[in-house]
Amino acid sequence: MKPARRSRLGVRPSIHLALLPALLLAPAAAQAHHSFAVFFDPSKTVTVTGKVTEFRFTNPHGTLALEVPGKDGTIQRWRVETNAPVVLARRGWSRGALKPGDTVTVEGWPARDGKPYLRLRRATDAQGQPIGQPFGQGDG
Repeated sequence: MKPARRSRLGVRPSIHLALLPALLLAPAAAQAHHSFAVFFDPSKTVTVTGKVTEFRFTNPHGTLALEVPGKDGTIQRWRVETNAPVVLARRGWSRGALKPGDTVTVEGWPARDGKPYLRLRRATDAQGQPIGQPFGQGDG
């Protein structure tokens, strides 16, 4: 029986093929978990009140979608980025903390590009009660 062929590094070619998918997916994973300062303006805050259309308690960041009535009566669709579920849970959030139809007021750091997108700092329900504890710019 012939010995298995090895590369210059002493690794079988089949190992190279096994690692290939991980190497190809690494840039996508890095893009999914981005820097706060790249997308959000830490020198400003914005507050919006609207109806929840979706709350995703998922990695790498939870997200909240809101329908926010504008001054002219038109509905703006806002996207709110939260922290990872493990951080949300430590701050008193749960998968059922928000449901479609709930009215919520959120405060956070706005998107640098002016889109209706923010990073959550704090949230309150329709009665003004806090939902979980506030977040900081460096929270993961």
